[in-house]
Amino acid sequence: MQLQDILFSQGFGTRRVCAGLVQQGWVSVCVPAAPGELAVCTDATAEFEPVGLVMNVQGVSWPYQEKAYVLLNKPAGTECSQKPSTYPSIYTLLPAPLRQRPTKSAIQGIQAVGRLDQDTTGMLLLSDDGQFIHRMSSPKKHVPKVYRVSAKHAVDHAQIASLLAGVVLDDDPRPVRAVACNLLDANTLEMTLTDGKYHQVKRMLAAVGNRVDNLHRSRIGQMELPEDLAPGQWRWLSASELDLLGPGPQK
Repeated sequence: MQLQDILFSQGFGTRRVCAGLVQQGWVSVCVPAAPGELAVCTDATAEFEPVGLVMNVQGVSWPYQEKAYVLLNKPAGTECSQKPSTYPSIYTLLPAPLRQRPTKSAIQGIQAVGRLDQDTTGMLLLSDDGQFIHRMSSPKKHVPKVYRVSAKHAVDHAQIASLLAGVVLDDDPRPVRAVACNLLDANTLEMTLTDGKYHQVKRMLAAVGNRVDNLHRSRIGQMELPEDLAPGQWRWLSASELDLLGPGPQK
């Protein structure tokens, strides 16, 4: 695969822009045969095996990713939208190549897997793999998502029982329930959901006579949000972490 095409596939601009980056000496290449050794390449048509290729583009290390799978620790005060209405978009936290990756859909770049409200923090996945996005978002796949909920009022056992049994939301006559609900202290509980309805945690708490003050997503599937990933930071997901994002053992 030509180097200019590799750069294009990774979101570094049009093929002409990518060719210019190479010709101007802004691209170094590290191949698996010589790990750790970077060499400047000024031939845009030079061919490389993309799998396992690591590049340095304008001083930034960039591993080739056929599909992008990204983890973001979403901070408060950000919107999961390309066109935010009030708060900054989460996409401004990502480097330009991730936002510009060419896709077969009308929207460029990686997309959030589901949405978190502007004031909700924590674990957010993004990808340009449509099948992955569907698998992680679909209620039929039963991928658990764990939230730490700070409630305005003390949570009693009757409220927990109702959350586990199921509550009716105003837009659906079918009850929705928490898969698990553990009280951490008087006003804090950990809820596990496999649905994905709009404002679901907040609406479920309201349905049992309480209110959410703070909401944080700490786990998806069997993967916990890494402690060393600060709010606003992102990183690539490893193959082993992708495996952890499945539904886990069925009970």
